Amino acid sequence: MDAAGIGALMESLGRAALAAAQALALAPGTQKDAALAAAAAAIRADTAAILSANERDLSAARSRGMSAPRLERLRLDERRVEAIAAGIDAIAVMPDPIGRVTAEWQRPNGLRIQRVTVPLGVIGIIYESRPNVTADAGALCLKSGNAAILRSGADSEHSSRALHECLVRGLAAAALPASCIQLVPTTDRAAVGYMLAGMSDYLDVIVPRGGRSLVERVQKEARVPVIGHLEGNCHVYIDRDADVRMARSIALNAKMRRTGICGAAETLLVDAGCAATHLAPIVRDLLEAGCEVRGDPQVQRVDPRVRPASEDDWYTEYLDAIIAARIVEGVDAAIAHIARYGSAHTESIVTENPATAERFLQRVDSAIVLHNASTQFADGGEFGMGAEIGISTDRFHARGPVGVEQLTSYKYVVRGMGQVRS
Repeated sequence: MDAAGIGALMESLGRAALAAAQALALAPGTQKDAALAAAAAAIRADTAAILSANERDLSAARSRGMSAPRLERLRLDERRVEAIAAGIDAIAVMPDPIGRVTAEWQRPNGLRIQRVTVPLGVIGIIYESRPNVTADAGALCLKSGNAAILRSGADSEHSSRALHECLVRGLAAAALPASCIQLVPTTDRAAVGYMLAGMSDYLDVIVPRGGRSLVERVQKEARVPVIGHLEGNCHVYIDRDADVRMARSIALNAKMRRTGICGAAETLLVDAGCAATHLAPIVRDLLEAGCEVRGDPQVQRVDPRVRPASEDDWYTEYLDAIIAARIVEGVDAAIAHIARYGSAHTESIVTENPATAERFLQRVDSAIVLHNASTQFADGGEFGMGAEIGISTDRFHARGPVGVEQLTSYKYVVRGMGQVRS
């Protein structure tokens, strides 16, 4: 498709989204919830077709030599399809975030003022080999009264189309416009460029979900606000007062449960005060689970399989079965390491000392901080949000998991009795 064709296509999507956003902003919560329930039912009914579409994507990806972590993000199975449907169900039963009065007061002149939640408008979501984003993002935008324009990557083209068809059936069942959730019908990269630079009249915000190159491009080229994070360089700090069994369990889960997600731990920090008892078993657990460990000289001494860590390793989001490990002199050194090398995403401390835990939780300036829990809980579903449209490391508007509440803005409603200003 030539540039003119891409432009015409994207303009038509934008106009339809604007019209849909106006309808959605006024739609009652019961109508939106009915659409979500019908979409979840359609996903369950079409599980076989969704998995068949996903296998087409996987087969093509394997033939192109896609890495194992990216294949894992792309892969769907019956359990994951059910989780997608269950996430939509969870979103449906949440309170309607639109029209809530979050503050109200009366002025001495008699004016009554309310701050009321409203949708953002039209949200563009650009993502790579993550087919679940189609359902998660579409459902979250619908619940929060926003029209969505979804642009899936070529890697997940067939999976995304299959899931999008289920969302459209849900909209139809609730008598809502199909254009409430649109999937860009081309994988031509020029469509991304047009979304970023040519649709400021239609899009109110863009959310990127993908690797560093995609997010950097979106942040550089977008003409509208962006919600997202560049990297998830997450840390687990094992304090001198940590229970060793808990430390082993959390460190292994944080790294190896799913290595390709943004909440996977990439750096292990171990307090020198417990290194003699805690370090070797944790390192051994990771190595025996198939994880490559890159350590500083002290870590290398506990096992000959540990490779030397370079300065770059402390900055790296591997999204793979690799972890960097370092000995630090107490909680303040751990906090300093995270401040220097971290990406402000998710960090965890393992300790039985409440004062140390509070010091870490208060002084680490990341979107998510945890005490005695795996970094893999950095997920909107695990936070009770049903799903998330992404994890934001921004400080403006939204931070952490972006769910329905984070996809709203507000307006001020002022009621008077004929007042005029002197």
